[in-house]
Amino acid sequence: MIHTRDRRDMRFFCLLALALVSIKPVLAGEVKIVDATARQQGGSWTFSVTLLHEDEGWDHYADLWQVLGPDGAVLGERVLLHPHENEQPFTRSLSGVVIPDGVGSVRIRARDKKHGFSDKTFEVSLDR
Repeated sequence: MIHTRDRRDMRFFCLLALALVSIKPVLAGEVKIVDATARQQGGSWTFSVTLLHEDEGWDHYADLWQVLGPDGAVLGERVLLHPHENEQPFTRSLSGVVIPDGVGSVRIRARDKKHGFSDKTFEVSLDR
């Protein structure tokens, strides 16, 4: 015979298990930009961007990040050619990005194959 307290405990653990199972889709949601830096080299810039995404194979992985000017123009982009399931977070660089004179900061945006571009961007100040 199961006591009332035991039933409540069992219900609690069932709900907890259900909640934990439903967390993974949230974790495997949009790609997150953890960090980004810029370094000037002559007349162009090198950007290093660190992304976090619960890659789930070829159909759902972080596949691109872009450098955006103040007007939203794409100044450079780094295509990511494969999932990084066992390397999280991960950093990739892009060199040769030309930034127009007078621009003091840019924004980084990232995309994954399933959700598209994340609504959240990352601002990078440019020290000239």
